[in-house]
Amino acid sequence: MRRAVSTHLFANHRLTVALLDRFLRNGIGEIEIFCARQHLDYHNRNQIDELGHWFRDADMKLHSMHSPMFNDDCWGRTGPQAVISITERSKVKRIAAADEIRRALEVADVIPFRYLIQHIGVGEEEFDPDGRDAAFASLDELSVFGAQLGVQVLVENIPNGYSSAERLSNFLEVTHLPLHFCFDTGHAHMGAGIEGEFRRMKDHIRSTHVHDNDGEHDSHLFPKVAAGGTIDWELTMNLLRTCPDDTPLLLELKEDTSMEKPLEQVLRSFEALESL
Repeated sequence: MRRAVSTHLFANHRLTVALLDRFLRNGIGEIEIFCARQHLDYHNRNQIDELGHWFRDADMKLHSMHSPMFNDDCWGRTGPQAVISITERSKVKRIAAADEIRRALEVADVIPFRYLIQHIGVGEEEFDPDGRDAAFASLDELSVFGAQLGVQVLVENIPNGYSSAERLSNFLEVTHLPLHFCFDTGHAHMGAGIEGEFRRMKDHIRSTHVHDNDGEHDSHLFPKVAAGGTIDWELTMNLLRTCPDDTPLLLELKEDTSMEKPLEQVLRSFEALESL
């Protein structure tokens, strides 16, 4: 599997060409950009253009972009109105959320990427048929808009009532939307378990988010490097290797301010996983 890394690792820092250079110097040639406005402000054309010029000349591929979860630059701390959710029951709020995601998709005009990773709802949200209908309307619109830019929407398994492997599979059966999945190891571990979730999602997996946790907290630990993770990585890697050949092993990790040289630890994780 190809190595790729999410810039989620540095999501609290502005995404600059200097940061991208750090990835390249550590041998990372494929990334996913985490779309948080304190990191990548998709409203800021100057930042987008600067990164676009860099990508045109650099030996790095932008595999995917993670859809924004908040419209502010401080992880939603400005209030509930900052949350971007495609399960909004209010039509006005749902349309506003979809419009914000479109703004992020438009980055593909300057920096082409293949996939947009999208959540259905927010963490711990309970299932509601009206919320599912809102998600259907949003994803129908976003899929068409993304296709015009050469981007396919992938929905991710997250810990809520809409996004277990069973619910996602049922969503595709009911809506008949042309969607595929991003399989998240940490979220599956917190849910029904990696093997069962993977097998339900397998036929539609096109990308991954690989990280560790203790089965309860979504801590995005470095696999085989950070302490506290309980995922069976030998089993997990055997499963992931059955994905299509162009599916990346994409690490989505959380910054640990006590960790020196985190990109070197990223390489340690890759080496440990690939050796299993």
